[in-house]
Amino acid sequence: MGGMGQMMRMAGGGGGSRGMGGNPWGLMRSFRRDSSVTQQKLTPGTVRRIISFAKPYRRLIGVLILLLAFDAAIGAANPLLLKAIIDRGIMHRRPDLVVVLAFIVAAIAILDALLSLIERYFSARIGEGLIYDMRSKVFSHVQRMSIAFFTRTQTGALISRLDNDVLGAQQAFTSTLSSIVTNVFTVSLTIGIMLTLSWQITLVALLLRPLFVFPAKFVGKKLQGLTRDSYNLNASMTNAMTERFNVAGALLSKLYGRPDEEDTHFSSKAAGVRDIGVTMAMYSQVFFAALMLVASLATALVYGWGGWRAAHGLLDVGTLVALAQYLTRLYGPLTSLSNVNVDIMTALVSFERVFEVLDLEPMVKETDSPIILENQVSTLEFKSVSFSYPTASEVSLASLESVAVLDTTVEKQVLNDVSFRCNEGELVALVGPSGAGKTTISQLVTRMYDPQSGSIEIAGVDIRQVSFTSLRNLIGVVTQDAHMFHDTIRSNLLFAKPGATEQELIEATREAQIWELIDSLPDKLDTLVGDRGYRLSGGEKQRLAIARLLLKAPGIVVLDEATAHLDSESEAKVQEALNRALIGRTSLVIAHRLSTVRQADKIVVIDEGTVRESGTHDELINLGGLYAELYHTQFSPAGPEDAAH
Repeated sequence: MGGMGQMMRMAGGGGGSRGMGGNPWGLMRSFRRDSSVTQQKLTPGTVRRIISFAKPYRRLIGVLILLLAFDAAIGAANPLLLKAIIDRGIMHRRPDLVVVLAFIVAAIAILDALLSLIERYFSARIGEGLIYDMRSKVFSHVQRMSIAFFTRTQTGALISRLDNDVLGAQQAFTSTLSSIVTNVFTVSLTIGIMLTLSWQITLVALLLRPLFVFPAKFVGKKLQGLTRDSYNLNASMTNAMTERFNVAGALLSKLYGRPDEEDTHFSSKAAGVRDIGVTMAMYSQVFFAALMLVASLATALVYGWGGWRAAHGLLDVGTLVALAQYLTRLYGPLTSLSNVNVDIMTALVSFERVFEVLDLEPMVKETDSPIILENQVSTLEFKSVSFSYPTASEVSLASLESVAVLDTTVEKQVLNDVSFRCNEGELVALVGPSGAGKTTISQLVTRMYDPQSGSIEIAGVDIRQVSFTSLRNLIGVVTQDAHMFHDTIRSNLLFAKPGATEQELIEATREAQIWELIDSLPDKLDTLVGDRGYRLSGGEKQRLAIARLLLKAPGIVVLDEATAHLDSESEAKVQEALNRALIGRTSLVIAHRLSTVRQADKIVVIDEGTVRESGTHDELINLGGLYAELYHTQFSPAGPEDAAH
């Protein structure tokens, strides 16, 4: 009576009339998991932290467990009803009893279907709620990490924590929990009832169990290695697509124009994925065929021996049918429970990998009682600041850098005893050779990093004592590569001031010398800028970044090589926009092109992490030091007019 199909459903690892989602491959997924996880040492307290995550869902989990237990119980009643139909109804020629019992079987089937929906609802509520909680917590935590963390971490590895590992952790309270509870109840009830019906057939049936487990163990070990290889091959293929399909990669590919070679390169990776997929499919089919064979042998045993006993009057026909039905419910859950340690450890390891990120402390933290600074024009002063970049062990995880061991190289000192002051409303320029430490200074102002010694003060307050929000509101930055999200011009501008009106957006873009271009576009402010703003030219992106700065209206402005890579025409437009943006603000400007800083109130010359010279353009030219050397190197071929300056 559908025994073989029922056994295959039980192979899914569930205990009621359904397996793990009614899927015969559920058990196979369990055996495909890497058994080496059981050898890993969990961090002390991991289980306690998992329980704390699940605490908001404890009532839902309790209800789910009760539903699963009840489902297993009513599922165990079905074979007994079939036994009663045969032995008491058919054999005693009582059609009325047959009809009544058949209606009860139908009612149980309907109840079972309803239970499956209710169980799925509770399981989804728990699982999706955990996913939401964990992803939100990890995202919030990562958002607060220092920039040093992002400079070392592989983006794909970090996203994997928010995706694969969070899903793996969630399965601990959905599929794994459901499977264990259902299987335990199913096995206990089934063996208990079978022993009362015929302890002899039950014992022989249990002796056949190794024939059910060994194929799964053998094929599972093969598939574990193939699965790891498959992940690597898929990652390699995906990486090839990602690198070629982003704007920068596509541009490089087209510039060097080797489409045939690129096709061959990708095809070889795709072929590897194809071939290992075929191999895995064949191993899976071997497993499935083995289960079918054992199911057939077990059914043959029950009906053969049990039929012989029934023919000799030693066993009721209904009991024989019931034993066959119970047998189909037994092997799948038993085999699934034999691999439950791997399932549990897989989920626990996923939790631990999530906790690993959550336990990584941000290097730059807000003080417990931060000072709120008003967004106004203020002084900016460096006082004996020394700095070196943090080591990998201070800011990263080996697993997020895809390395076995983190780099332990000690970074050299980048800044040494740097001191200078920007008075209110002054424009101070930082100049010097590449690698002198200028960009590092700009990053310290915004607390992307904190110095090892010395202090940076705004309006006389150490910025380490200032709240992050007020510091971000007070300081505006434009870098040489202004990043734009793959969104509309409007959205990119509103990132600086979410509540800005249409008129404010237009005014800011007018002052940034880019409204004319925006107004000429069909969708105007609602035009998509493309991935990283690639639909805009370098000069247009910079002017849009300046418009964003103007919307923010900060009291202090930091410009880091804002015109470094622009052509003369674009530079002139951007410089005009910058001149408007800097009016009435304290400004710290980093520039390689010294022509852009000649009008600065003060020029600070940085070399090898120290302040070499400081003064106005004319003072430094007359001093004849490093600034004069850099200036004449850039402008001596230009003619006597520049040389005179």
